[in-house]
Amino acid sequence: MKKILSAIALTIFLFSCNSNVKKRKFTLTGEIKSIANQKIYLEELFFIAKQPEVLDTGEIKNGIFIVSAIAKEEGLYRLRTADEMNSYLFINEDDEMKFTADVNKTESASRFFSGSANSSLKKLTMYTDSIGLLLSNKNSLLSEFTKARVSETDSIFIVTSNEFSALKDNFSAYCFSYADTSKSPIVSLFAATMAPVEISKYEMPLTNLVKRFPNHKGIAGALDYVKKQTTNKIQTPQQSNTTLAIGDMAPEITMNDVNDNSFSLNQMRGKYVLVDFWASWCAPCRDENPNVVAAYSQFKNKNFTVLGVSLDKNKEAWLNAIKEDELNWQHISDLKYWNSAAVGLYGFDGIPYNVLINPNGKIIAIGLRGNDLINKLAEVLK
Repeated sequence: MKKILSAIALTIFLFSCNSNVKKRKFTLTGEIKSIANQKIYLEELFFIAKQPEVLDTGEIKNGIFIVSAIAKEEGLYRLRTADEMNSYLFINEDDEMKFTADVNKTESASRFFSGSANSSLKKLTMYTDSIGLLLSNKNSLLSEFTKARVSETDSIFIVTSNEFSALKDNFSAYCFSYADTSKSPIVSLFAATMAPVEISKYEMPLTNLVKRFPNHKGIAGALDYVKKQTTNKIQTPQQSNTTLAIGDMAPEITMNDVNDNSFSLNQMRGKYVLVDFWASWCAPCRDENPNVVAAYSQFKNKNFTVLGVSLDKNKEAWLNAIKEDELNWQHISDLKYWNSAAVGLYGFDGIPYNVLINPNGKIIAIGLRGNDLINKLAEVLK
């Protein structure tokens, strides 16, 4: 899946524990055309503050490989090549499975996993990728209007905003309908949680899925998570009167670092700094972290660094996430969750969120994600 969808949809909640189903081994035999000999990894996906878990490692020789794993129930898995250039999602629906692809063909139609559930998943992801791109483009346009301080009463702004809202509503309806009709519990869970809605809106669709698939622990776990998040709604961010724009000076932040020593943003003056607001419990943040790591690795020797500002409230979870995601830059937090001083200072109401500041402390970009972050850094760090 493209990273776009991570930014607009609830994380897919997948667990692999079912006391009513015996463990079962599945084997995947694959052929990837036009690829160099290398390792390939079979991973089980977890999106609740946990990185993908490698279950098996295979060798691609002349395009052919075999991998296998043990599963307790139907779940979502990924094949990932060692060169990090190719990855493929699939469902473990059969004991013996087949896969074919060609790295010289980028279109989704060229990738094939055997099985009806995988066929359904492919249809779903092809649609969500296309709609996700449209949503991202509309959202980017609205963001540009906001940065340019275009009035919300402007006719073009109103038309674009209405188009964005209609597209979201239609997309959500499609996702929930697909979830209700799919025979696969994982395709249903995948579809339901792709809808770009408030987290409380997932409760009813997931309740319906629990009734349809009463023995599937992954769906039950997703519903339980949504209920807990909805119950804790009072702890979500409050509306801030702060509105930052490109050209503003970045507000000063002073908090304790991982060693409980005070650290301030102004100590990084003289460098380009990505002030990255995140938390260990935020699945979209964890999903975005590899992009930040890639940007840091590419530009850290060009007068660029990152300041991680966490909205965690549990220090151990915060430190573990830093280690697990290999976030090798300066980190601070006041461990106050949404009551963090950073929320009021920067005026954001959702994470991940970031601002890029220049060596003088002035904001030059807001909300950079994925390739947008790399492209902006390449532009300013020539």
